[in-house]
Amino acid sequence: MAKMIKIETLSKNYGQFTAADGIDFNVNAGEIFGLLGPNGAGKSTTINCISGLLKPTLGEIYINGFSVLSQALQAKSSLGLVPQDLALYEDLSALENLNFWGQAYGLTGEPLKQRIQTVLQQVGLDSRAKDTVSTYSGGMKRRLNFACAILHEPKALLLDEPTVGVDPQSREHLLAAVEALKAQGTAVLYTTHYMEEAERLCDRLAIIDHGKIIATGTVDELRSQMGEKDLITLQGEFSGVDKSLIADYELIEWQDHNVRFMAENAAAQLTEILSRFKPGQVKQTAVQQANLESLFIKLTGRELRD
Repeated sequence: MAKMIKIETLSKNYGQFTAADGIDFNVNAGEIFGLLGPNGAGKSTTINCISGLLKPTLGEIYINGFSVLSQALQAKSSLGLVPQDLALYEDLSALENLNFWGQAYGLTGEPLKQRIQTVLQQVGLDSRAKDTVSTYSGGMKRRLNFACAILHEPKALLLDEPTVGVDPQSREHLLAAVEALKAQGTAVLYTTHYMEEAERLCDRLAIIDHGKIIATGTVDELRSQMGEKDLITLQGEFSGVDKSLIADYELIEWQDHNVRFMAENAAAQLTEILSRFKPGQVKQTAVQQANLESLFIKLTGRELRD
């Protein structure tokens, strides 16, 4: 299978600070590869290096076989980017925005018109195409931002948290559009804070923290690292409480008001576990099957959205 995005020992330093440290991965044609990590983990640095916005300190990046460093024009012609920040002209209509970006990609005439109609339908904005973007909701702007990035039918697409802050309808439009691109053979690099999106979309995942990739694999491979355990969440008042109360369980997180740990057959043990705490100390409890989010917390020691 063709490697449309190939990253080799990518590193980026800012003085003594290393934002990306020896990152290696590839994304194949027709594959969605998830890059997960909390704020400051190195996701945006990696995305910016791949898109050519930043020059790496070390390493190499290839898009569709072309080096981003030495063959920038050829590489970028095969690449689409949906950044976190909207790249739209709000005083123009959706049609005018798409026409502008289409011409920037080298599209003209009837092929451009046809692509504009196609992408508008893909993101569910064909009925609002002539409306000024300033009248759009936040979710609609996100959808148009996405449409601009796929107008030239890129072989590789970078999606940097494309659904942040969008409404459920817009989120579903975007996720369905990403799935359609995968079916068409596009290589997609997807960063997100939403584990349910990663589990739905991604064929493979990498978890990045402090500039390094600390785990990689398919969703099932990563989930299997949690075994058959359940994730127990306790909410209450735990300031000053000795952690040894649950020393016989696998601790995931201990905060003043929130404790999370893993146990086998948690529901059967919950009553005994709660008896270890003072009456009224635990306000709420929750038991769920261990998942990617609990693995993420286990590996990094912090929340995805910290």
